[in-house]
Amino acid sequence: MNAIKAGWYVIYTKPRHEKKVAKYLQDLEIQNYLPTLKTLKIWTGKKKNVILPLFPSYVFVKLESIKNYFESLHVPGVLNYVRMGNQIAGINETIIQKLQTIILKSSSSGLSVSTEHFSPGCILNIQAGPFSGFSCEVIQCRGRNKMLVRIELLHRNILLDLPAEYLSENVISA
Repeated sequence: MNAIKAGWYVIYTKPRHEKKVAKYLQDLEIQNYLPTLKTLKIWTGKKKNVILPLFPSYVFVKLESIKNYFESLHVPGVLNYVRMGNQIAGINETIIQKLQTIILKSSSSGLSVSTEHFSPGCILNIQAGPFSGFSCEVIQCRGRNKMLVRIELLHRNILLDLPAEYLSENVISA
């Protein structure tokens, strides 16, 4: 690897090392982003809010040079970069910005609107809000409907409650 195109990439980490890797990268002055969400966990009847990574074992890194690439590979807890063939997989800046907006909006306002008029299995387009431009699938989860927003590049799914007015009127059948 002689040269690297400046931009966002994804590092794959050891399990439960995301926060440590992000801290090490910050200490090395390598720009990174670890999207996290506050989640309610229940252990033996005790409830506790914990902050967990949105994408377990992944940290987004903005590389500026080949030096940043090699420095980040030597960070404790880093396994490798996500690759597509021989090349490390780049992430579009707009996806990072949308993720940052999603996390900011979800932490500042707990938007939760029932979507009962959509049946499970419907594929919808999101027309407004921080998820604008994404498609989602209505699924049944814990006895109520939620939107499943797919981010194809990472092969991960995010379960979210979205206001019904954010959804496109033209429903695509599954």
